[in-house]
Amino acid sequence: MITFYDDDQKLHAPEFFTIFGKPRPIPETPMRIEMLMQGVKKLGLEVRKPKLINMDQIALVHDRRYLKFMETLLERWHLQPDASEVPHPNVHAIQRNTLVPVSYPEGVMAQAGFHLGDSSCPVVAHTLQSAIASASSAVAAAQNVLDGAKISYALCRPPGHHAASDAAGGFCYFNNSALAAEMLTRAGRKVAVLDIDVHHGNGTEAIFYDRADVLTVSIHCHPKRFYPFYWGYDTELGRGAGEGFNLNLPLEKGTDIRTYQPALELALQRIADFGADTLVVACGLDIAIDDPFQAFAIRTEDFEVIGRQIAAAKLPMVVVQEGGYPSETLGNNLASFLAGIAS
Repeated sequence: MITFYDDDQKLHAPEFFTIFGKPRPIPETPMRIEMLMQGVKKLGLEVRKPKLINMDQIALVHDRRYLKFMETLLERWHLQPDASEVPHPNVHAIQRNTLVPVSYPEGVMAQAGFHLGDSSCPVVAHTLQSAIASASSAVAAAQNVLDGAKISYALCRPPGHHAASDAAGGFCYFNNSALAAEMLTRAGRKVAVLDIDVHHGNGTEAIFYDRADVLTVSIHCHPKRFYPFYWGYDTELGRGAGEGFNLNLPLEKGTDIRTYQPALELALQRIADFGADTLVVACGLDIAIDDPFQAFAIRTEDFEVIGRQIAAAKLPMVVVQEGGYPSETLGNNLASFLAGIAS
């Protein structure tokens, strides 16, 4: 198993995000990489720097207007008199997903309200550079599987599964898991995305929601009182051609391995029924009992159990790092999961 990672992924270093109207220290920091690398080193995995991709490749799953916005946001924002250091819109396109047409504005404030989905995606110096490098790691890992590898691991940071085609959100800017899935699909694979992050992968769901060629499955903490709040319910089945090709399995706070395994069994059965020949695992280690979000109660030894259960599907897979925030066990949790996957 090869790990794909680029040091530019450390450059994105926001200090704060906003909760209940107040700036709080952000848990999605470069420190995560050091902790995850401890797990990679524990298993003795080769680490390979990916070839950087360009915006044309990222546009496989992202809107061109959004990509242009990300390229120009900071420069345009700081041309405004008395603007904040970090872009923070005070208007949002709240009707964008209704039947009422929404026009695209020209001003940077209004575009920020269109493309920045929440206050958990601060854009700072080097955000774009790190997000491109992170997406490049996912693409390289997918190509490695296309080249014949059974498993490859993309150490992606910043993560991606909350990013929709035209919006950032939840620490995510480019959807790494969706990009890997799209690349594999275009190469002729029948792909399922299995998202095990404690937060629902709403961006990935949105990107594939109208499609039948990619199955999206997410096991996560129930969103009724947990981010992303508005998506991740079991009533979301897909739309149009995609109806029946999205499965959400929300679980209650405090879920441990005994409750988690039956949900994972259901997810894997749906993947088998779909006839997937390749799997993208959106690997959220924030299901851990000591993760700062403290929603699930999965222990280090449980991650190997989960990995083995997924490995039993006997599918080539791209493991794309999503959540998992600074804790004493983060590196060991990754090592445990990857050891199970490789069993």
